[in-house]
This record gives sequence, C-alpha cells and structure tokens, in this order.
Amino acid sequence: MDITGIISGLIIGIVIGALGRLVIPGRQRIPIWLTIVIGVVAALIGTAIAAWAGVADTAGIDWIELAIQVALAALGVSLTVGMYGRRRE
Repeated sequence: MDITGIISGLIIGIVIGALGRLVIPGRQRIPIWLTIVIGVVAALIGTAIAAWAGVADTAGIDWIELAIQVALAALGVSLTVGMYGRRRE
C-alpha cells in the first residue's frame, strides 16, 4: 500500500464517519478524531462484509457497500457515544 492508498482510506473514513454521525439524532459528545477512527474501521469492515455478500464489485457506485459502511459507522458512533457519554458525566 502506498501513500495515496492511505490518504484515500483516511478520506473515505472521514466521509463514512461523518455520515454515520449525521444519521444519529441528537448531539454526539465524542471528539471528531474518534468519529474518524470509527469511520475508517466501519469502512474496512463494511467493505469486507460487502465482499463476503458478493455486492462489493458492481457497475457504477457501490450503493449497497456504502449503505453497509454508513450503517456500521452509525452503530459505532451510537455505541461509542453511549459509553463515552456515561464516562464523562
């Protein structure tokens, strides 16, 4: 993996994390760097799930893969907010 692969992975993680954060209603009291980490992990796991299900390589935009990634990011953000918010209060 070269530097462009790492940079594009981080950009995709930022977008996926932001989308996952936007899907969750209310205010999330977690730092933005944690949202990015959740997005990167959700993008990696979502890609693996889509490949396993056979929907990772389609013509055009992979909407199913993107939906899986955003759903995983939303789940990760909501779980993290639940754990992080309780510790902070």
